[in-house]
Amino acid sequence: MKFTITGSSNRCFSSSSSQNVSKEYDVVVVGGGILGMATAREILLRHPYLKMAVLEKEKDLACHQTGHNSGVIHAGIYYKPGTLKAKLCVEGLNLAYKYFDEHSIPYKKCGKLIVATDAVEEKRLHDLNERGMKNGVKDLQMVSASMIKEIEPHCQGICGLWSPHTGIVDWAEVTRSYGKDFTERGGKIHLHFKVTSFKEAAESSLTSKGDGNKYSVSVHGKNDVVKASYILTCGGLQSDHLAQMSGGKVDPKIIPFRGEYLLLNPEKQHMIKGNIYPYPS
Repeated sequence: MKFTITGSSNRCFSSSSSQNVSKEYDVVVVGGGILGMATAREILLRHPYLKMAVLEKEKDLACHQTGHNSGVIHAGIYYKPGTLKAKLCVEGLNLAYKYFDEHSIPYKKCGKLIVATDAVEEKRLHDLNERGMKNGVKDLQMVSASMIKEIEPHCQGICGLWSPHTGIVDWAEVTRSYGKDFTERGGKIHLHFKVTSFKEAAESSLTSKGDGNKYSVSVHGKNDVVKASYILTCGGLQSDHLAQMSGGKVDPKIIPFRGEYLLLNPEKQHMIKGNIYPYPS
């Protein structure tokens, strides 16, 4: 099930799609999805003196994977305790809600119910509960069949695992908010900039401003060019192509797969209040 959250879609960030652009930056991030935009914003927060830009090939940010997913804000139940994924998921949920509240981004903390339908799944659900508790997932609890009905009246199971702090949000809206933060701090976003090649300048042609800052790489688009000291690529499904452009190996390759997210008919939407999951196979 997928919920749709409506927020403001007005772009409040600076962008550039003009032809024959030649700009110089300390750091250029390629890719305007949530990973690229969050990375660029964080670098500028930590190093506000840097001159930075983000290059995005589409007409807006978050047009690919970021804007085409379930929107779930996961609580950190599934990952092996002690791993970085477990740590970051639990901490990330808290930081995400804090950011949403501070920037008035709409979200729903609708919770998630993982349901067991037989004795085998019930045992495994208890193991999953123990894993989530070790990860520090807040307010996680096992619930009985009768309690399942209290949470989701139309759901049936012999027991469930209830995560009340799991939520949903429009991650594309979050990305646009990151873009607004980034540009307000002096960063530049160039839309309609599809990177076609990276070219490293010869040593003799490097320019220096006296502080050791050299714009040694030219990033070429169809009609635009920017120069930078450092390039960071965050290209999602295009990551392997960008890696090859920058001199990397053919492998590893990105192998995409398609996920399907469906909307319930309006007449049936009252039947589900939040996220209902089967036990993971």
